[in-house]
Amino acid sequence: MTIVLYILAGIIVLLLVLALLAPKTYDVSRSIKISKPKEEVFEYLKSLKKMDEWSPWAKKDPNMEKKFTGTDGEVGAMSYWNGNKEVGEGEQEITKIVEGERVESELRFLKPWKSTSDCYMEVKDGDGKTKVTWGFSGKTKFPMSIMMLFMSMDKMVGKDFEEGLATLKSNLEK
Repeated sequence: MTIVLYILAGIIVLLLVLALLAPKTYDVSRSIKISKPKEEVFEYLKSLKKMDEWSPWAKKDPNMEKKFTGTDGEVGAMSYWNGNKEVGEGEQEITKIVEGERVESELRFLKPWKSTSDCYMEVKDGDGKTKVTWGFSGKTKFPMSIMMLFMSMDKMVGKDFEEGLATLKSNLEK
């Protein structure tokens, strides 16, 4: 019986140490330069409906259920999706627009697990091109935070961001 208590205490101590060491936040972003005027790129990026034209997740499940509420491209507009295991279920709501510069959204994932993240699209002039930055950040709660010791959100989502931005560039430069 004593050995079982020591093992149980050891597991609890290990979990506490891992919880203290685990990352509490994540922040992933990628950028690309597009040969189009900043204003044109920004207007395109404001649209949640147009996001399906370049989103890597739309490609992963072209049959996913989609619903839109509010006025697309304005604060309060919302996109809901329910798809296969790769895309899950969730919604994205535009929370802030800095006209001509930045669109901020809240991502609420419902499946495969519940979480909330902040997302943004930012545009800047540079070298006759428009630099687009797509970013995603949030807080990691226990026990998911312990999993983040062994997984990288940057590696998990970064490649999808790169793929999406490449498709965005291709679509806009046609």
